[in-house]
Amino acid sequence: MLATLGRVALMLALFLAGCGGEDTTTSASKPDDATTEQREIAGNGIDRAFVTEMVPHHRSAVEMAELAKRDSDRTEVEQLAEAIIATQNAEIRQMQRLDRRFADAGVTGRSLGLNLHEMGMHMDPDGLRRARPFDRAFLDAMITHHEGAIRMAQVQLARGENRTVKRMARAIVQAQRTEINQMHQWRIQWFGVSGHEHH
Repeated sequence: MLATLGRVALMLALFLAGCGGEDTTTSASKPDDATTEQREIAGNGIDRAFVTEMVPHHRSAVEMAELAKRDSDRTEVEQLAEAIIATQNAEIRQMQRLDRRFADAGVTGRSLGLNLHEMGMHMDPDGLRRARPFDRAFLDAMITHHEGAIRMAQVQLARGENRTVKRMARAIVQAQRTEINQMHQWRIQWFGVSGHEHH
């Protein structure tokens, strides 16, 4: 399963790298093609809210993953943490570029309409640092956090307009569902209970 997670992370990283290149090439190589450029830039307040609100969301996941690299007792968790750090930092850079493009296009951000609990952002990082056993607390926190990212992506997919952002939202849903399933398996295998029983 770790190989599968690694493949998902690599595919997502390649997708994100491709998005950045595609966006630059589209506007640079066809500056007079307003229709093509408009399709890529077109978006609404939900699109901008998604990329704006997902940046701090991903940063908190990276922070938790950095803790896991330092404090985990399990190689599997350390490898998952490395994948999270790589993919979510790449997504942060892509979303910051998209946010700048929305700003330049005059798209005003709205709100996804989700509270901190719904976004999985209510956890205290200091509590995770102190938690024992660390791996159980990390799995519980990251499962909740990933579920929040999926809710955010579902709002964008239902109400957003920008094609690039929709591709990113779908990729996030796929990657994080895969990681959630793996974390549930570890939670049961190592600690005898699924993290969902705590929600």
